[in-house]
Amino acid sequence: MSISIPLTDLPQSLDGFQAVEAAYPTELTAIVEALRSDLPVLIECDKGLTPWLWRCVRDRIKAAGLKSVYLNGRPDPGAPPNPMAGGIVSTMIGQLRDAVRGATEQQVIVIPHLDLLVTSQGGLTAEAREVVPLLYENPNLVWVGFKDPSMPLPKVIETLFPRRVSILGISRDRLRYLITEREARKFGRDFNPYGLYTFVSGLHAARLRRVLPAIQGEDFPLDPRPAYDQLRQATQSSEVALPNTDLELDIGGYAMVKARLRSEILDLLAERSKLQDAESITRIEQLIPRGMIFWGPPGTGKTLFAKAMATALGAAVTIISGPELKSRWVGESEERIRQVFVQARQAAPAIIVFDELDSFATARGTYTGSGVEHSMVNQLLTEMDGFRRNEMVFVVGTTNFPESLDPALLRPGRFEFQLHIPFPDGDDRRAILTVYDKKLQLKLTDAAMEYAVRRTAGVVEGGTSRFSGDHLQALGRSIARRRIRERLTGPTDVLDVEHALTAHLDLPKLTATEERVVATHESGHAICALHCEHAPPIERISIRGDLAGALGFVQYGDQAHKHVTTRKQLIDHMCVLFGGREAEELLLTDLSLGSAQDLERATGIARGLIEELGMGSEVRVWPGRTVGQPEPSETGKQRLEAEVLALLAEQRERARVLVRKHRRQLEALRDLLLEKKVLDRAQLASVTGGQPPSG
Repeated sequence: MSISIPLTDLPQSLDGFQAVEAAYPTELTAIVEALRSDLPVLIECDKGLTPWLWRCVRDRIKAAGLKSVYLNGRPDPGAPPNPMAGGIVSTMIGQLRDAVRGATEQQVIVIPHLDLLVTSQGGLTAEAREVVPLLYENPNLVWVGFKDPSMPLPKVIETLFPRRVSILGISRDRLRYLITEREARKFGRDFNPYGLYTFVSGLHAARLRRVLPAIQGEDFPLDPRPAYDQLRQATQSSEVALPNTDLELDIGGYAMVKARLRSEILDLLAERSKLQDAESITRIEQLIPRGMIFWGPPGTGKTLFAKAMATALGAAVTIISGPELKSRWVGESEERIRQVFVQARQAAPAIIVFDELDSFATARGTYTGSGVEHSMVNQLLTEMDGFRRNEMVFVVGTTNFPESLDPALLRPGRFEFQLHIPFPDGDDRRAILTVYDKKLQLKLTDAAMEYAVRRTAGVVEGGTSRFSGDHLQALGRSIARRRIRERLTGPTDVLDVEHALTAHLDLPKLTATEERVVATHESGHAICALHCEHAPPIERISIRGDLAGALGFVQYGDQAHKHVTTRKQLIDHMCVLFGGREAEELLLTDLSLGSAQDLERATGIARGLIEELGMGSEVRVWPGRTVGQPEPSETGKQRLEAEVLALLAEQRERARVLVRKHRRQLEALRDLLLEKKVLDRAQLASVTGGQPPSG
């Protein structure tokens, strides 16, 4: 079935009341049938829709012989002025009191602002404590209460209403009755209600009738995008933003992440927009996940990917910090979640980003706070389950710890799509730096670009994290600030990159003796790494103390194989760890305490190989490593300990042999390190003769 509608089938004119009648026939019928059966009705809708909706209901029940009283909180225009009169709530209470105690026959009492009788935390106000008894006092009255979707009601009031009707936006199949022929001409010759619905799904019928006549432009344009842009601006609120982040131009690298986001989400939605068959469109809509988890280390661009996705979809973005949602007041956190979803649906297409989702959506039973997290998770699930499938509203949760999230969030139908955004590898870093080189006009030379890529392969200087996209942006901004500050116009070279990385660091002042110890130690690590076949390549050696917690360090490049770790790699790592201690023992008269952490790490690797990975004499996991695994006997424990000690002794001896065999290289490297303080790959090659080392 084609989704295009001939313009001649559209109404010629339409006012707000006609639009409400056309948009909500099922809801209006349900309300009227309940009132005719003497059942109170609670209507959840936007406040702007309330007067329009009630007039349509009133006309229907009036035809059925039912009388109604509308408590609007306005003073009687025929009454003399009263200087002691209160506000809308007190006036409404007075009207309610008169209606309840003066009614002797059955009638419908309408409270258009029922939600004003509760606080923002969902409790009763002082005035509402008078209202509650009135609501239950007169059995001849049938109540109609209106409330905003984002505001809760206390149970004592909700219990009064056995019928509840929720009206949020409009349904897609009714849109054809809500636009006139003249208005449809602004969107092209063939009117496509599915395309229009993407931008108006969250508007109620009365507001839609205010927005559509304001669209300007020529009839039957070849490009209807200006008309859709006007519509987009009219539906945008101050709580949401329209991002402008291009997936390719503004985000460097991450080819696999981008490919998955396209194939699972963007390409399907693009295909949906091209279809003209209602059944095919509905099938695709059933396949697209509405909840997504973007997870990975801090600073890798999780929120940036959400903005790029929104830009590709023409969607608004609401970014909510998880910790900021929490409140000490009962019910307020849940109310904030409701408000976020209402605003997003009204601004559809939209993406809600819950930053640091794990701050409140951790697995139930693990909460250590007030317990509000449990209610917040339930409210979030309720809101997500309430989506229409054809609404263009998506929820993205970002987290550094996906394993801590509540399993109920991750089941199909909720946050079923999970996208891992890791630290950038070498190719990703090059692409990210290229983006900032262009944006910030850094003028990086080819050598500077390659140096920056290699230089950022390890841990951030002055920190413990690897280089992320945020760190690379900070690097580019630092270079750009210096170029402006010092009025530099030429290209950015290697020294400029190094200056940006290290100029701000508070480096320790080592004595000559201390420098000699640190240089000897790091040279020992480097010599062993150079002559261990399965050790990663060395990118840089430093004795400036520019890594937090270490006076010197050897920085390694990206490994060729990132996903599979072998026994030989771990064995070589142990040997490299022993290299610093053995170099000190060979070239110095005393040992420093700098080997303590090296020995601890080497011991951990040895125990892991023997006890956890089954790479000793017996291929099995030993003490307490697996639930239900029996403890080994004392003899077994002694045998395991002996294997661990033997492996450590073997690699220590191997390191000792290597540093003694290559003593000349060791001393040359130490001396050059003392002179330069920092050595890169090229300078290191000058010591080794530029030849690949053999094990």
